[in-house]
Amino acid sequence: MMKNSESELKDYNDLNKAREIFINEIAKNIHLYDISHSVGRLYGTLFFSEDPMTLDEMSEALGMSKTSMSTGIRSLLDADMVERVWEKGIRKDLYRTEEDWYRSFSNVFITRWRNSTEQNMKAIQETKSMLELLNNRTEIAKVKELIQLDLTKLSQAEAYYKWLDDVISVFETGEIFKIVPKKDPSL
Repeated sequence: MMKNSESELKDYNDLNKAREIFINEIAKNIHLYDISHSVGRLYGTLFFSEDPMTLDEMSEALGMSKTSMSTGIRSLLDADMVERVWEKGIRKDLYRTEEDWYRSFSNVFITRWRNSTEQNMKAIQETKSMLELLNNRTEIAKVKELIQLDLTKLSQAEAYYKWLDDVISVFETGEIFKIVPKKDPSL
């Protein structure tokens, strides 16, 4: 009987080692979603959990405070990487990873890039207005020349952000999946 128990323990340890490879890689790269390394570890823990987890269970599994778990879950909820679920008879909030990774990525991409694009377009318009006012006011030929160069550069940047806005729209409408179809996980 002892031999069976030792074998079982070794198998669970090996299972956890295998899972740890993916969890470490997720945690290392999750900054791309503007999420911290520790929250990446939380995501990996939820990803491999057989059942949805409470904040208390997450806290125990990761050895971190419940407050840290709450903050981390909020970040993951905002990124659409986890979802709150309900189970009959359980009064605490339960969480599990969002199964549609494509949706999670799309939502993060859309939110982050849309915001950046809008801010950059506002800055371009403000800069162009200032340059046009300066162009009308100045009599210095070199300044007028530099203004024209800057306006050309800003027009190029504006064209890029309009293109990026079109790319973002392709994600928002789901058209991206006609261009680059989702992969069948069974293949």
